[in-house]
Amino acid sequence: MTLTGGWDAAADLVVVGAGVAGLTAATEAVRLGLRVLVVAKDVGDTSTRYAQGGMATATVDDVAAHAEDTIAAGAGLCDPAAVRSVVGDGTAAFAALTALGARFDTTADGRVARTREGGHRTARIVHAGGDATGAEIQRALTAAGPTALIDSVVLSVITGPHGAAGVVVATAAPSGALESVGVIHAPAVLLATGGSGMLFATGTNPTGATGDGIALALAAGAEIADVEFVQFHPTVFFAPGGHGRLPLISEALRGEGARLVDLDGRPVVGDAHPLGDLAPRDVVSRAVAARLAESGASHVLLDARGVPDVAHRFPTVTRSCRERGVDPATTPIPVAPAAHYACGGIVTDLVGRTCVPGLFAAGEVARTGLHGANRLASNSLLEGVVLGRRVAAAARDRVGTDTPGDPVVPRAARRLDRAVLQAAASAGIGVVRDADGVGAARQVAARAVDGPLTTVHDVEDAALTTLLDATATAAALRTETRGAHTRRDHPITDPAQSRSLVLSRDGDGALTVRRGDLARRLVPAGVS
Repeated sequence: MTLTGGWDAAADLVVVGAGVAGLTAATEAVRLGLRVLVVAKDVGDTSTRYAQGGMATATVDDVAAHAEDTIAAGAGLCDPAAVRSVVGDGTAAFAALTALGARFDTTADGRVARTREGGHRTARIVHAGGDATGAEIQRALTAAGPTALIDSVVLSVITGPHGAAGVVVATAAPSGALESVGVIHAPAVLLATGGSGMLFATGTNPTGATGDGIALALAAGAEIADVEFVQFHPTVFFAPGGHGRLPLISEALRGEGARLVDLDGRPVVGDAHPLGDLAPRDVVSRAVAARLAESGASHVLLDARGVPDVAHRFPTVTRSCRERGVDPATTPIPVAPAAHYACGGIVTDLVGRTCVPGLFAAGEVARTGLHGANRLASNSLLEGVVLGRRVAAAARDRVGTDTPGDPVVPRAARRLDRAVLQAAASAGIGVVRDADGVGAARQVAARAVDGPLTTVHDVEDAALTTLLDATATAAALRTETRGAHTRRDHPITDPAQSRSLVLSRDGDGALTVRRGDLARRLVPAGVS
């Protein structure tokens, strides 16, 4: 239905989302003189805020090794040029955050403190507040960034003959009911909506991480890729009957000596990987899942009793555990894998551009080629800062572009009930998959029916339904085990499948899939 009435606004750049990528882009764009509007469901409740592990920032003499570790974790699907470009900007990203007032941990002699995490062969992770890095970055960016239109959801991206032309936005009442609908006209739109952990019954993402950007991008004509690769964090606090967002138990504890054991005290990872408990997350999650299947237990234990001064060094973890009756200094922590990070997303180049002119994506919602089939720990905050800054510069090139387009307000969309789709995703496309489970998830997705969009929850469920369909479709076609994608019926990596699965909508709105070589980068001068 075409919009009649409502409110109108104009900007040079609309940023959808208020995490590290979105606010970095917004802050940098304002510095460059652009008129910026940020639209978000909630400014404070972002995945950035909950990030504990830190930000990987290689020193100049460590860039090559950081790239090698990233490519190794990505299991053959990283774009090496993208990896080198992003990790090579680590020092600049760190400097940009400190310039905005972010305060990072230092050693006794005043140097930047660096730690080691899973998949990293050396200590290159910077932290803030021990295990509150994301919260500190969120604080600094929120303080520096432009005012945001909060309690709002984007219903569609407006497109026209010159590409993106703005967004249709609905504001929401405290009850979640959609109220006023308006249009923001802009020649540049950045989707920085974060992850999609709420596709699963349990995860580490905030409740608003519902894959909105993926659905908006597909509807606007952009491509997505690598969505079958969902990283499950191996150490999330386990609580019987737990649902929704659960506390992440930082990987940095294992970097400082904590060990994963089963309920009988036997090592979980052992000799399965040369890095042991600090193996890449897919290896550790797979080892935990295998031990749970073997033992029939519902969780394993992370024994952090040997970590010196754990309460002081990891205050966020300690507080979360104590709130649930566990003191990490004296008692092993019950943990199990849970959905954590979407390795794939909207296909972009190295400055965040999609195949739709003027439509950008950055952060967890984007597929830049950095992560491949599995994200290396603490590369996400780095990517958000690097790509956010680049998007701002690229958006400046769109200033002055005409923005004709027909603002369309979707009144209904195909969707499933949240509990139904979460159950289907958790059972069929969880840590370990097979043809039967993936097929069952696809069958559930096919049962979606048109429903009215009257609340934010309705819009989110429609996005999650799109994501369930896309993820299960890709998972069915990837008949191998690679990175974060584990198929028990195809346990071997198939070299012939070392290509991305690229999904888009056809003219009738149906998903189409192609195997694509996405190692193509449109890089402007000054970006290596």
